[in-house]
Formats: sequence, structure tokens, C-alpha cells
Amino acid sequence: MTDSQQHYLLIINGKSAGNPALREAVNEQRQAGMLITVRATWEGGDAADIAEQSDAMGITHVIACGGDGTVSEVMNGLMRLPHDRRPALGIVPLGSANDFATSVGLPLEPGAALAAARELSAYPIDVVRVTAGAGGESSTSYYINMTTGGFGAEVTSSTPKTLKRLLGGGAYSVMGALKAWRHRSYRGTLHWDEKEESASLLLLALGNGRQSGGGQVLGPRAKLDDGRLDVLLVKDFRSITELTKLISELQSFPYDGRFVRYFTTTQLAVTTQENGSPWPLTLDGEARYYDQFCAEVVPLALRVLLPEECPLLSSTSRP
Repeated sequence: MTDSQQHYLLIINGKSAGNPALREAVNEQRQAGMLITVRATWEGGDAADIAEQSDAMGITHVIACGGDGTVSEVMNGLMRLPHDRRPALGIVPLGSANDFATSVGLPLEPGAALAAARELSAYPIDVVRVTAGAGGESSTSYYINMTTGGFGAEVTSSTPKTLKRLLGGGAYSVMGALKAWRHRSYRGTLHWDEKEESASLLLLALGNGRQSGGGQVLGPRAKLDDGRLDVLLVKDFRSITELTKLISELQSFPYDGRFVRYFTTTQLAVTTQENGSPWPLTLDGEARYYDQFCAEVVPLALRVLLPEECPLLSSTSRP
């Protein structure tokens, strides 16, 4: 497809609409012949609605300009469209963590990221569908990177945004350390691959990508296009000695360790125990509480602009 046939829609988080570097990048690429339409969000849900309208606008590429939450919302809008009418998704990172963009090797500066969006190839990747319920109501959403449940979700969502911006990824580690001595575990029943297991967990991570929470690698062997969820289960600890063992196991991610388990599946469901507390689950960067949820892979559902050397692509995806 030539430049004259490509039409880029930039969906910008309204809080970043005045970003000088982004404005300069847009002007520079327009002068270079890139056809760009810009839309800024005003409130929650706008990014998804604008992305859904991209097909009617004749858009070939939708560029999410913002943090991981903006990327997630734009992607959810694209998933409302029929598979064969979804524009390719690109990313210009403007958030405090930018976990997905960092892990796949995209440029982190607006100028370089927008220039790359013009040159990169679109690779089909998996998307994860989450169906979650609480109080008799249920909802469905999608993600391309990772969702965390339990204590990890609380840390990610409760870290003040100001602290995130001041310290970057380190803010999550700081908040985690502050909370570690008054943490709580979450009890539930897990279902996957015809297996059922009751567990008391400190952390559950369901990765399509590898990292979350500002650089915390929770799915070290994940691939975006293998049709599998990388599951990390971290059991609760009772003492400093057990915490030391837990941390040691997190260096190797064993299949069946004493405190850490790491495996892959195509689907995993969690149901809280009767009279148990609902689980916090990070969706779009915010923790919401659910009595049950199910994550399942939708194979190769979305084309995303990625570097050819992206470490999260399997070798079969490369030209």
C-alpha cells in the first residue's frame, strides 16, 4: 500500500493533546506526506468510540497516543469492528509506564514513534477476551498486554498518578514495598484445561505480553501470536523466610514451585469462594472487583505495527 492510500487516525488522550513534541511530530509527518486525522478524547469511552468509527472514515491505521490505558481503550474500539475491517493499530507512547510499547521495542519519543508508525509492518497478534461479573452483572472487554489480579492489581491501581509520573516504573516498586507488610491474599477456584484448583493467591497474572506495572516482568516467555496465555500464580507467604523463597522462585518462574507457578493455557477462569472477597482485576489500568472472571485467547485478532525484531513475535511471524 502506497502513502497516498494510507490514512492515519491519531486518537490522543485529551490530557496530552497539547504535548509540544507530539504536535511537532504531527506537523513534520504531514509535511512529509503522511495523511493524518487527529481526534482527542474528552471523557472515558471516547477513545473506543472514535476507534470504532475509523472504518466508516476510511482509515487504514489507528494510532493510539497515550499510555497503556489509552492503547487498551482504542484496541477495544477496534474489536467492535468485523475482523476484516479492523485498521492496523499503532502506538505513540505518552504514558507513565508504557509497558506494551516498551516490551515490543517501539520508540518512546513522540517524533520517532510517529515516524516508525509510517514505516513498520503490521503483524497479526492475539487478543485476550475477559468476561467478568459481579453482583449479577457481567461485562466483556479485551486486552493485548496483561491483566493482573489480587494484590498486584491493587498496587498497580493505587499508586498515585503523580508518583507514577515522578518515578516512572519505580513508583510501582515503591508502592509495593510500602504495602508488602499489610498485604492480603485472595481465595478462589481456578479452572483451566479441564483442571480445577482452589488457591489462596497473592498475585495472578494473565499475560499475552510480558510486563505490567511499569516494567515488572510477569510473563517472561510470552509471545503475542502463539495462541496461549502465560499464567503466573504467586501463592501467599507467612514469614520472611517464605518471602525470600518466593522472591527466589520469581527469578526462574518454575512450572510448579512452592510459591510460584508458571504455565500456559488458552483459557483460565476464576470464581471467588463462597462468602469470600471479590478479586481486584486490572482492566484498562484500573482495578475493579469481580466475583468471577474468565480470560480466553482470541487468536490473531488484530494487526499491530511492530518492529521486525520484536522479541514478542514468534519466528514464524517474521517475513
